[in-house]
Amino acid sequence: MSVDIATVKRVARLARIAVTDEDADRMTGELNVILGFVEQLNEVDVDNVEPMTSVIPMEMKKRADVVTDGGRADDVVANAPSSDQNFFLVPKVVE
Repeated sequence: MSVDIATVKRVARLARIAVTDEDADRMTGELNVILGFVEQLNEVDVDNVEPMTSVIPMEMKKRADVVTDGGRADDVVANAPSSDQNFFLVPKVVE
Protein backbone atom coordinates (compact mmCIF):
# COMPACT_ATOMS: atom_id res chain seq x y z
CA MET A 1 0.00 0.00 0.00
CA SER A 2 1.31 3.43 -0.81
CA VAL A 3 0.18 6.89 0.15
CA ASP A 4 -0.03 9.80 -2.26
CA ILE A 5 -0.10 13.55 -1.59
CA ALA A 6 -3.89 13.69 -1.92
CA THR A 7 -4.27 11.08 0.83
CA VAL A 8 -1.86 12.94 3.12
CA LYS A 9 -3.76 16.19 2.61
CA ARG A 10 -7.11 14.45 3.20
CA VAL A 11 -5.91 12.85 6.44
CA ALA A 12 -4.42 16.16 7.57
CA ARG A 13 -7.73 17.90 6.88
CA LEU A 14 -9.65 15.24 8.83
CA ALA A 15 -7.19 15.63 11.72
CA ARG A 16 -7.53 19.42 11.51
CA ILE A 17 -3.78 19.81 10.89
CA ALA A 18 -2.48 22.54 8.61
CA VAL A 19 -0.09 20.99 6.08
CA THR A 20 1.74 22.85 3.33
CA ASP A 21 2.45 21.27 -0.06
CA GLU A 22 6.12 20.93 0.92
CA ASP A 23 5.20 19.18 4.19
CA ALA A 24 2.71 16.92 2.42
CA ASP A 25 5.40 15.85 -0.05
CA ARG A 26 7.83 15.05 2.79
CA MET A 27 5.14 13.20 4.78
CA THR A 28 4.23 11.10 1.76
CA GLY A 29 7.72 9.60 1.72
CA GLU A 30 7.79 9.11 5.49
CA LEU A 31 4.38 7.42 5.57
CA ASN A 32 5.33 5.11 2.71
CA VAL A 33 8.45 4.02 4.62
CA ILE A 34 6.33 3.33 7.73
CA LEU A 35 3.74 1.36 5.75
CA GLY A 36 6.54 -0.62 4.09
CA PHE A 37 7.82 -1.63 7.52
CA VAL A 38 4.30 -2.68 8.59
CA GLU A 39 4.03 -4.84 5.46
CA GLN A 40 7.29 -6.55 6.46
CA LEU A 41 5.80 -7.31 9.88
CA ASN A 42 2.77 -8.92 8.20
CA GLU A 43 5.11 -11.46 6.58
CA VAL A 44 6.25 -12.84 9.97
CA ASP A 45 4.71 -16.23 10.86
CA VAL A 46 3.16 -15.94 14.34
CA ASP A 47 0.74 -18.87 14.18
CA ASN A 48 2.24 -20.82 17.10
CA VAL A 49 3.24 -17.84 19.23
CA GLU A 50 1.23 -17.20 22.39
CA PRO A 51 0.28 -13.61 23.25
CA MET A 52 2.53 -12.08 25.92
CA THR A 53 2.26 -9.21 28.34
CA SER A 54 5.99 -9.29 29.11
CA VAL A 55 9.18 -10.76 27.70
CA ILE A 56 9.70 -12.72 30.93
CA PRO A 57 7.13 -15.11 32.41
CA MET A 58 5.07 -13.33 35.04
CA GLU A 59 2.13 -14.32 37.20
CA MET A 60 -0.49 -11.63 37.71
CA LYS A 61 -1.21 -10.75 41.32
CA LYS A 62 -4.85 -11.40 42.02
CA ARG A 63 -6.98 -10.85 45.07
CA ALA A 64 -9.73 -13.19 46.10
CA ASP A 65 -13.01 -12.35 44.39
CA VAL A 66 -15.17 -12.19 47.50
CA VAL A 67 -18.31 -10.13 47.88
CA THR A 68 -18.28 -8.08 51.08
CA ASP A 69 -20.03 -5.04 52.40
CA GLY A 70 -16.64 -3.40 52.79
CA GLY A 71 -17.03 -3.14 56.55
CA ARG A 72 -16.58 0.61 56.36
CA ALA A 73 -20.13 1.93 56.22
CA ASP A 74 -19.58 4.15 59.26
CA ASP A 75 -16.48 5.68 57.66
CA VAL A 76 -18.32 6.26 54.37
CA VAL A 77 -21.16 8.26 55.90
CA ALA A 78 -19.01 9.96 58.56
CA ASN A 79 -18.80 13.25 56.61
CA ALA A 80 -22.35 13.17 55.23
CA PRO A 81 -24.48 16.14 56.25
CA SER A 82 -27.31 13.77 57.10
CA SER A 83 -27.49 9.99 57.35
CA ASP A 84 -29.67 7.28 58.89
CA GLN A 85 -28.54 3.67 59.52
CA ASN A 86 -25.53 4.16 57.20
CA PHE A 87 -27.65 5.54 54.34
CA PHE A 88 -27.29 9.05 52.93
CA LEU A 89 -30.32 11.27 53.49
CA VAL A 90 -30.99 13.75 50.69
CA PRO A 91 -33.73 16.29 50.17
CA LYS A 92 -36.71 15.28 48.07
CA VAL A 93 -36.28 16.57 44.50
CA VAL A 94 -39.36 15.09 42.78
CA GLU A 95 -42.90 15.90 43.83
